[in-house]
Amino acid sequence: MRPDPSPLEPVSGDAARGLGPEGGPEVADEAAEVARARRTGLSIGVATGLYGLSFGALATASGLDLWQAMVLSAVMFTGGSQFAFVGVVGGGGSAIGAALAALLLGVRNTLYGLVLTRDLPHGGLRGLARAQLTIDESAAAAATGRTPAGVRAGFWTAGIAVYVFWNLFTLVGAIAGQHIADPGAWGLDAAAAAAFLALLWPRLRRREAVAIAVAAAFVALLTTPVLPAGLPVLAAALVAVAAGMRVRTRSRGAEQQHLEEGTR
Repeated sequence: MRPDPSPLEPVSGDAARGLGPEGGPEVADEAAEVARARRTGLSIGVATGLYGLSFGALATASGLDLWQAMVLSAVMFTGGSQFAFVGVVGGGGSAIGAALAALLLGVRNTLYGLVLTRDLPHGGLRGLARAQLTIDESAAAAATGRTPAGVRAGFWTAGIAVYVFWNLFTLVGAIAGQHIADPGAWGLDAAAAAAFLALLWPRLRRREAVAIAVAAAFVALLTTPVLPAGLPVLAAALVAVAAGMRVRTRSRGAEQQHLEEGTR
């Protein structure tokens, strides 16, 4: 056993702070971030999963049977695409048209996947699971992470929680939808828009983000009467992407100018 240090023996920084050799402040900060990311991801999963009630009810009220509604939630698993599919089918459209509308809305998940490639697995079973769980909510939870561990914790917790609760409440809503004659009378037709707004609202903290959101919404409003279902959303997304690229280019230019001035 090592004797206690004498009063004249220097004490290491970790010992002075009461930390062990593996308990540095960086480790503590990362652990706290992971815990926070998991709490956030779980809360997102529960809140978003509840909207599965509206999808299940709309699906069966639009003519799908219970098993078709469950397969859509388990396999397609992207709320906007599912609501688009059900909306086209319920409006008398063909299955092909419904699938195309759902596919167009699902394109955004590919962009999320590209952004998250650096911190999440690419291949194997974990890569397949990541692809299935890459949705708005899991990407948003991952985006709040400041470290790779925080990104992974937010993504996996939110993705798994949303998947479980979304499918569970889809089942409940699908059973209830078989006994609802008019889903619109219950406000279920507006649930998807309300869920998306609830996810977006906390991120509108800067004037630039608000301006981009307003511009994208204006484009969607103009194109909705003239474009097929799904395309107005993509048009709005293109506006947001273009504006985001412009902001990033401008910030990089300002940073480069600052570095050049610092070297003079």
